[in-house]
Amino acid sequence: MLTAERAQELEKTLRHFPLLEGWEAPALLGLIERELSHAEILDGFRPYGKRKAHAIPLQPILHIVSHNTPHAALQSLVRGLLLGSHNFLKIPTAGLPEAEEFIRLLSPSLASLVHVSRSLEDSWLEKAEAVIVFGADETIETLRKKVSADCLFLPHGHSISFGIVFEDPHYSSVEAAAKDVFLYDQRGCLSPHTLYVASSLASREYARRLANALKKLCDAGCEAHSTAEAAGIFAERHYFHFLQTMRPDIEVWASEGSSDWTVIHDPNPEFRPSPLGRTVFVKPLPTELSVSLAGIHKWISGIGIWPAREEYAQIAAQLGASRICPLGKMQFPPADWHQDALPVLSQLVHWVDFEEETQG
Repeated sequence: MLTAERAQELEKTLRHFPLLEGWEAPALLGLIERELSHAEILDGFRPYGKRKAHAIPLQPILHIVSHNTPHAALQSLVRGLLLGSHNFLKIPTAGLPEAEEFIRLLSPSLASLVHVSRSLEDSWLEKAEAVIVFGADETIETLRKKVSADCLFLPHGHSISFGIVFEDPHYSSVEAAAKDVFLYDQRGCLSPHTLYVASSLASREYARRLANALKKLCDAGCEAHSTAEAAGIFAERHYFHFLQTMRPDIEVWASEGSSDWTVIHDPNPEFRPSPLGRTVFVKPLPTELSVSLAGIHKWISGIGIWPAREEYAQIAAQLGASRICPLGKMQFPPADWHQDALPVLSQLVHWVDFEEETQG
């Protein structure tokens, strides 16, 4: 099957997954052209400067994915299939419904390139030419020791995202920000923990409106938390309720009788990781945000900004982000995004160069 045919077949399946909107065949082929120089370079020798080259995919590719980021699992698998590689997919022991449904919907020719297991097969580690891992840093370090030195190892570990509202006198970004917090139960690496609101705006009023927007989303239906998750959320609420007795500028809005959603207005600019589960902090934007982020600088992944103008993107870029996008789009990375600041296809091929005989 040629590259263009694989892209078309993938598009048919991707239509069933709204959270991968924008991953149509032209976008997938555009990704190949940008990273590998030619949309057909996987099919044979194609022009490459003054010579020709052929990109040959590493295979098999082993994808080890986690339960909290099903969209990342699908993105990784789509890339492997787009390249034409055989793919081993290790899903969590409890399963990963989105990935399993995706594979069920694939055409037979593409489905034959995927092997799924809920346990990690030793033979998979031995055979894989590339291992892509999503998970906790501890899990990644354990797996790194099991991978041979000649195998490509691509880890995607712990990362943190947040949002910055630079201008918004009419609070137009509130519903978009709530959407980013709500999706994936805030468990994804692109889910915002905190929203920093420019001092020219009323951060407390922004928090109140954000709470109303989250309530509406959760009232329409949201995932229940485990006992441990709920306990962490309630502990965070209690802590800030206690602080509120001494600092009236702190305020907590929360779902009654459940852990469904929580918004905490806290003027302390220092970044504080959220316990997740749709728990988000709203803070005034400090003059030196980089100082407040010093403790998490190496883990910063995405920053959602409002408005999404280049002047503000330049500020966000200096903070360490690898992806900057409008609020409301944090969970919808395009097909050609540089995940964790790296190209996503060019690492997964090896090259064959061909210099033709010249006449004369």
